[in-house]
Amino acid sequence: MSRKTERLVNLTIALLATRRYLTKSEIFRTVDGYEGSPETRERMFERDKDDLRNLGIVIEVGSFDPLFEDEAGYRISSSSYCFQLGDLAPREIALLSLAAQAWRGQALDSNALSALIKLKSIGVESDFSALPALSSQATPVSSGIATVMKAIATRTTISFSYFNKSLEVEARAVEAYGAGSTHGNWYIIGNDLVRGEMRVFRFDRISGDVAFQGKASSYEIPSDFSALPFLQPLTMASIARIALRSGRSNDLRNRAQHVPTANPESEWEEFDISYAQEEIFIEEILWNGDSVLVLSPPDLRARVISSLRGIIDAHG
Repeated sequence: MSRKTERLVNLTIALLATRRYLTKSEIFRTVDGYEGSPETRERMFERDKDDLRNLGIVIEVGSFDPLFEDEAGYRISSSSYCFQLGDLAPREIALLSLAAQAWRGQALDSNALSALIKLKSIGVESDFSALPALSSQATPVSSGIATVMKAIATRTTISFSYFNKSLEVEARAVEAYGAGSTHGNWYIIGNDLVRGEMRVFRFDRISGDVAFQGKASSYEIPSDFSALPFLQPLTMASIARIALRSGRSNDLRNRAQHVPTANPESEWEEFDISYAQEEIFIEEILWNGDSVLVLSPPDLRARVISSLRGIIDAHG
C-alpha cells in the first residue's frame, strides 16, 4: 500500500469513528502521514478531501457550536459511506463474494488503529460500531508457500518458528506431506519431527521464514496420504461465549444467540456466537472495542487479550 493510500485509509477510519467533528489540528495530530510545514499539511489535507469526495465519500463540515465561530470540523457519517448496489444478478453476487474472500479488514493494522487511540488520548471518543468492515488491503499468500511446495516435491525437511496455542514461539522441523487452503487460510500437513506425530500448521502462525533443512529425498510420503481428512475439521464452526454491552455491537448481536442471565438489569448481555475463521472473528471483536468481552473458549480469550496488549505496547 502506498503512503498516500495508507493516509487516506487512516483518515477515513478516523472520520468514520469520531462521535463529533474533528478539527484540522486534531487530524494532523492523530492521523499518520501528515508531515512537513503547516502549509504542506494543509495542501495534503485539501487534496485528500478531494480524492475521497471523488471516490463518492461524503465529508461533512460543521462546528462544535453553530452560535459561535468555532474552527470548522470534519466527519463522515456511516450512512453516507454505505454503497447503494441496487439489484444484483446471481453472477454479480458470486463475483462480489469472491472479492470479499480476497479482501480482508485490517483491524490489527498499527497505523489504522493509531488514529483512534491518539484521538482517545486527547479526549475524543470513537464509536467502533459505526465502522463498517473496511477492506484496506489484500491478504497475500506468503512467499513461504513456494518453499513448502518445493519441499513437498523434493521430499526435503523444512524448519520454522511457530506460535503455539499459548502464543509461545516454538522451533519446528517438519516433513511436509501436503498443503491446502480452506476459508482463506493456508495449512501445512506433515510429520512433526519435534512432536513425533502428524500435525497441521496454520501458515499465518509461522514467525519468520520457512527454511530447508538437510538434503532432498530425506523422507517418503505415504502413497495413501490425502490432505482432505486433515483439512475437513478446520471447516467446522466453533462456538464462543461473549458478553455485549447493551445496545451496542449490532454486527455481532444480529448473528448470535442470546443466553439468559441471572441479572437482567446488568449492562452486559451474554451470547453464543459461531465462527469459522478465528483471525477474522478476532478482528471483529477488536473493532467493537470495549463493547465486547470474550468469556470462552480460553484460547480465543487469550489471543484477544494478547492482541490488545500488543496494541497498547505499540501505541501507549
